[in-house]
Amino acid sequence: MARELVMPPSPAPTGAPTTPAPPVRSRWRNLGAITGVAVVDNTEAGLVNALFPAIAESLRLHSGHLGVLAAVAKLVSAPFGPAWVWLAGRIGRKAAMIAITVAGGVFGGLAGFTDSFAALLVCSTLMSVCLVGGGPIANAIIADAFDDRTRGIATGYFYGAIVAASSVAGPLLALLTTADAGWRYGMVLVGVLCVVAAVVIAVFYDDPGIGASEAQVADLGERERSVPVTWHGVAALFRIRSFAVMLCSRLLSGHLLVGIFGIQFLVTERGFSNATAAVVLVPLGTGYVVGTVGGGHLVARLDRVWPYMGRVAYIQTAQVGFAASAFLGTQIVHGSVVAYGCFWALLGLFQGMNPPVNRPIVASVVLPEMRGQAFAIFLSVFETIGWAMFALGAGWLGTHLGLEEAFLYILVLLMLANAVLLTALYVTYPRDASGVTRELERRRAAARP
Repeated sequence: MARELVMPPSPAPTGAPTTPAPPVRSRWRNLGAITGVAVVDNTEAGLVNALFPAIAESLRLHSGHLGVLAAVAKLVSAPFGPAWVWLAGRIGRKAAMIAITVAGGVFGGLAGFTDSFAALLVCSTLMSVCLVGGGPIANAIIADAFDDRTRGIATGYFYGAIVAASSVAGPLLALLTTADAGWRYGMVLVGVLCVVAAVVIAVFYDDPGIGASEAQVADLGERERSVPVTWHGVAALFRIRSFAVMLCSRLLSGHLLVGIFGIQFLVTERGFSNATAAVVLVPLGTGYVVGTVGGGHLVARLDRVWPYMGRVAYIQTAQVGFAASAFLGTQIVHGSVVAYGCFWALLGLFQGMNPPVNRPIVASVVLPEMRGQAFAIFLSVFETIGWAMFALGAGWLGTHLGLEEAFLYILVLLMLANAVLLTALYVTYPRDASGVTRELERRRAAARP
């Protein structure tokens, strides 16, 4: 199954990839359906953080409890990403998406009835366990619904919509905390919305099938264009050189640190009040949406004029741009929060440029039937490991050296090292992507001799 990708490769092609297949039927409707689910799931997953001040007052908790809630939910849910993808292969992705969303909504709603930290921890962790499978499955669906030339655009819309909706949903839900037990209403409300989103999937989503967007095999039956997933095939993913580079890059990506410690930095290191510092979240989210939506279209243009290599140059530029913005925004003292807002907008822009290119890169070097597991490893496992490393590392450095120096090491120097690491893709990516093309052509020849 993955043997073709780990054999000595033939020289990389110099032209553009094979002419794409006709557009997959209902692909934009499907994208809208899974985006709606992702928006609700993402809102549900971040609800405890958004409502925690009210929860803390109601249950007599403190900020240390929030750290425990976040860390336990992340670490416990990490292995369940691949498990949900495995289940989707058995019961179908549509059924799995419905199950994920309904179960997450149920546990999120139950969190609204908790009266102790232990009960809240159990409910929030089980909610995360359920929702963690949505991202990998959705990314695999996008890869099957959109060909390699348009995946970046679709991915940009997908993640742009999630961040844009979350930027609005968080403050709106926070308004509920002005009422007695308002946080409980918020948890139950979003739980109900999860069930509604599952109904939308049941009615409007039509699974395109594995490999439906691949030009070489799009007209074949699903059984002919893919092979069963095995543990050997999953293990073989780590021998795909470009995928290994992307996993290492994930461990060097300190983007998430801005969201975790950005406000704390502005309060403790620059002297702004909590309320004033929080203003930078607006340009951060706006920049992210512009980066992810605009980046998808830019990647599509680069693919036409500079096949393969354009994606590598683009993703390197995103890392260098983020490091430069972080240096100017965190290592130089500015007198106004407006100045920091401008740099936070740039941080959001360069962070948002990543999903429209790193997801398509992963999709193009992995065979269609393995993409769900590849995204589960990439997003659920390695992103979680990176999140824990950076959260704990920055916390330690911030305590001993200060957050300004912690940001220098993680947001600037480590991101520059990430850009250097990605240089390897200039060699590995064209060859691994062409290896997938050759395997799909072999399957077509075997099915249509």
